Amino acid sequence: MDEKPFRIFVVEDDEWYNRLLVHNLSLNPDYDIESFTTGKDCLNSLYKSPDVITLDYRLPDIKGLEMLKKIKAENEDIQVILISEQSEIEVVVELLKFGAYDYIVKSDDIRERLLNTVQNIRKGVRLKREVISLRSEVKKKYSYQKTIVGSSPATKKIFNLIEKATRTGITVTITGETGTGKELVAKAIHYNSSRSDKPFVAVNVAAIPRDLIESELFGFEKGAFTGANARRIGKFEEANGGTLFLDEIAEMDIALQAKILRALQEKEIVRIGSNNPVKTDCRIVVATHQNLQELVLKKEFRQDLYYRLYGLHIELPPLRERGNDIISLAKHFIGEFCGENELPHKTLSKSAVDKLLLYSFPGNVRELKSVMELAITLADNDEISSENIILENQALLPEITDQEMTLREYNMRIVKSYLDKYGNNASQVAEKLGIGVATVYRMMKKAE
Repeated sequence: MDEKPFRIFVVEDDEWYNRLLVHNLSLNPDYDIESFTTGKDCLNSLYKSPDVITLDYRLPDIKGLEMLKKIKAENEDIQVILISEQSEIEVVVELLKFGAYDYIVKSDDIRERLLNTVQNIRKGVRLKREVISLRSEVKKKYSYQKTIVGSSPATKKIFNLIEKATRTGITVTITGETGTGKELVAKAIHYNSSRSDKPFVAVNVAAIPRDLIESELFGFEKGAFTGANARRIGKFEEANGGTLFLDEIAEMDIALQAKILRALQEKEIVRIGSNNPVKTDCRIVVATHQNLQELVLKKEFRQDLYYRLYGLHIELPPLRERGNDIISLAKHFIGEFCGENELPHKTLSKSAVDKLLLYSFPGNVRELKSVMELAITLADNDEISSENIILENQALLPEITDQEMTLREYNMRIVKSYLDKYGNNASQVAEKLGIGVATVYRMMKKAE
């Protein structure tokens, strides 16, 4: 990151003392210094946005307190160091009250005091710039127009829903097959919302043992159980002010669901081993690849929690239903992988494009990323051929590529081939192809 010059204004009407201050500050070559002998000239130059102003308290045209107020009104980020011939406690208190960073009395040791004060300000300015830069980079990284690659109607619909989700704190439920990018969408919502400068805390419910998930979410007090040697806050508290993302919410034990419901309704949790409620303020985003409505009917998911969670629903389509987004994503992964590994950029041959478009990608975007990284590694030159594209289920491709068809016709042919193979068992075909049963029935109906 290129660092902006650290700019200092010296405002002192005594020309000899003005030169002394400039000389002392110029000992650091990183400082860009400009001097003034009147308050008016300084105020007229504030558009240059200095980081620090050393200000003579008794200027002939504008008094110190008035100058301080005008500077802060113009740009409150400018740090002002007042310099005076005498120490007046009442005056110092008043100046500090209105935002002065320091008050230094003119003396023999002013050089050391001034340089130390300016150096401390510079450290603070640098830290603030780094924080702003990091926040900007994070926002840029999770800008949904950049991280969710594609221009298909299905992708544009996702963009539209994410934008709506960022405007309010509504609970969001993200559904879709494994590998469609549910956590990526959750992060895009968080980092483009008003909570972006607060924590994003992700919890994969399925990855945590059932006997540990409660303490993971709510935390515990010291001595609450064997091994609880110290208090630990849970994910609800960790996400306070930000977003709590509960992935694979359908895997949550039904006994714990009642406690989750209370935490959401009351906006408070109780740590294990405590009776004292702790207020929490976190936005909830949940995700699942399962059908929650079906689980409610089976009594495997609480109906009241289902209605409390649902909020805005974002359904992520499987990759096979996103058309040419497959190629856009493939090119994106090529650029990303080549850049990370300092490899020459590679292109896709026409045969490679055709092969990618014919495949159903049961592992969705996650599978495509792995396929492309392997293809780049296998490619002998700057073009990725179809031989470099290694897919899991290629057996039926030669049978259906004898004639030119649209992508939809190819998909229909693939589904019909699997239906013939598995005796028209739609559920089995859906499982083998990694698509929804409803999609199979819909394509069967179109084929009639």
